[in-house]
Amino acid sequence: MAAGFGPAFPASFSAALAALALLVGGCARPGSRADLVIINGPEPESLDPHLLTGQADGRVALALFEGLTRYDPRTGQAAPGLASHWELSADKRIYTFHLRTNAVWSTGEPITAEDFAWSWRRALDPATASEYAGVLFYLKNGEAFATGKLRDFSQVGVRAVDRLTLRVELEEPTAFFLELCGFQPYAAVPRRRIEQHGDRWLHARPFMASGAYVLDTWRLNDRIRLRRNPRYWDAANTQSAVIDLLPCVVPSTALNLYLTRAVDIVWDKELVPPDVLDVLLQRPDFHVYDYLGTYFYRYNVTKGAFKDARVRKALALAIDKRRIVERITKGGEKVAACISPPGILNGTIPYRPPAGLDHRPDEARRLLAEAGFPEGRGFPPFQYTFNNVESHKKIAVELREMWQRELGLQVELRQLEWKTYLRAQAQLEYDLIRSSWIGDYNDPNTFLDLFMSENPNNRTGWRSARYDETLRRANAEAEPAMRQTLLQAAERILVEEDAPIVPLYFYVSIEYYDTNAVTGIHQNIRVEHPLRAIGRLASGGRPAHR
Repeated sequence: MAAGFGPAFPASFSAALAALALLVGGCARPGSRADLVIINGPEPESLDPHLLTGQADGRVALALFEGLTRYDPRTGQAAPGLASHWELSADKRIYTFHLRTNAVWSTGEPITAEDFAWSWRRALDPATASEYAGVLFYLKNGEAFATGKLRDFSQVGVRAVDRLTLRVELEEPTAFFLELCGFQPYAAVPRRRIEQHGDRWLHARPFMASGAYVLDTWRLNDRIRLRRNPRYWDAANTQSAVIDLLPCVVPSTALNLYLTRAVDIVWDKELVPPDVLDVLLQRPDFHVYDYLGTYFYRYNVTKGAFKDARVRKALALAIDKRRIVERITKGGEKVAACISPPGILNGTIPYRPPAGLDHRPDEARRLLAEAGFPEGRGFPPFQYTFNNVESHKKIAVELREMWQRELGLQVELRQLEWKTYLRAQAQLEYDLIRSSWIGDYNDPNTFLDLFMSENPNNRTGWRSARYDETLRRANAEAEPAMRQTLLQAAERILVEEDAPIVPLYFYVSIEYYDTNAVTGIHQNIRVEHPLRAIGRLASGGRPAHR
């Protein structure tokens, strides 16, 4: 065990760690050490900004491909990226972005306004099948084009005025649009490379990046290696020359690699061994804070008994969520009755979500009987699906016991590998499925618009014209108090009335890194940590560059 990583451990912890070390497996082991080594969670499914869905994928893609804006490492808010500045029309619907004169691809060609117009078209094109296409529906006619109702892209609200000027017209004023412009689906991707190589474009060399890093290698189940892009407009402030991101879903392995200094940073609470969580949380290199993240499960509302909202609400009301956060997660998570986390803003004022469904087993039994299944009689067996992380399994076991005890229901647990789990969720190949969402910007809409009928991230089969219309009215409303009322009404439909999802708890971030060894990580409610800002400190207290 390496010295200099916080207080000494009690003997019981040392014994536990020794046992954990025997379980090492499922993570890459670094060979030649990069300047910065990070355990990044599951193996990414894709690094294509228009196709990725996972948080681990997104961290890497943001380093490779930049948007008109980028995220400030301290606040997580939008700051100028490939656009140096912009103007906003009086009605707040038209942005005019001015690209940097020194913005070039990593291969040296200029990045132009037309590159952005083409990239956004690709993201919206139904043929791309981007699950994140919905975040571009704020563009005028963006949703119509993405859903095939409009075929003429020239009618979508994005146009290259000249080589360095992009005009963007929105359907309605959108207070968080600049934050969206830093989000992966809004990034500039290389048209020429994609048209030449198709699905293999990420493998073509030399790699063509618009961000702070280029992809050096991606070896499955080993590592992703990134190298500083010397042609990036802000390369002088990119802290690490070489970064390795290791795939890992085994908490004991992650901790062992960290304590032996094989890695510098471990993201994600799910990579903290639960058996020693209470001891680890006392260490100064374990950092805990609230952020915009919600753990919930989805129903497939197209299947059997789950077509009935009474059944969905019955299962929700039978869950003692406090038991889950106190007995299983144990990191200070807060029980969730709604999908929007604490601290989220409606413009400049705090958003107040509806009450949601609490723990009421008697009401759960009444609703289930009303739906035709008194004491669970006649209810068909069903599956609860989750990906292969130990904490998800423990929560699944707890849910199964609650549903069996309170409602008399029989539940089969179905554990899937990460990529198979993502496909099952996207293709509605499940009954109930564990889910989570991390806010892409600080507004309730980042959680609520997921469940609009045409949003590819909906993944429940649920469609509600009333929900869609209420949320559209909320997002067109400029007056904060009225918008608050409309957002609450939409969320009430989602979590109280129709209940295609059931929120369980709000995440806390637990990241482990030594602030005496790593610089550039700042706690913010969006848990946004741009890789370009992070470096490992040399003995002199300065970032260690190659």
